[in-house]
Amino acid sequence: MKLFRWVHLTEDALLVFSLLAMLCIALLQIILRNGFDSGMLWAESFSRVLVLWIAMLGAMVATRDNNHISIDAVSRFMPLRWRSGLSMLTLLIAAIVCAVVAWFSLEFVLFEYEDQTIAFASVPNWVCQIILPLGFAVMSLRFFVLVVKNGMLVLKGDH
Repeated sequence: MKLFRWVHLTEDALLVFSLLAMLCIALLQIILRNGFDSGMLWAESFSRVLVLWIAMLGAMVATRDNNHISIDAVSRFMPLRWRSGLSMLTLLIAAIVCAVVAWFSLEFVLFEYEDQTIAFASVPNWVCQIILPLGFAVMSLRFFVLVVKNGMLVLKGDH
């Protein structure tokens, strides 16, 4: 679908841009400090924000490609016919946990919006933290989609 392709390209572009920006700012900060005894006051704060964005965007891309971290120690010892059910259960739990975290991180961002505290330069904290509810909501949705896809495969008998 064209919309999904656009969303995927946007995620990838934001991830690459964030990583490159963080590397360039860190390199420039090192050069300014060591070579010119100066620096950018906002560089460390901005870099911390970029780390948050890179982590969330990376997690979103991982769930998109079904390459997220999973612990399958239990499933290795289960009968083959139970593995798809266990996989669906763990994906459902992950979807619910991400949805709950998205909800509470949205509340957190709204509190930050009300407080109007500044993260760096004149950028408010809530702008920097908006990736939290967005990222967890997207991951929750993707986990739910994986549950439905796996359920359809089980019903078809393709597991």
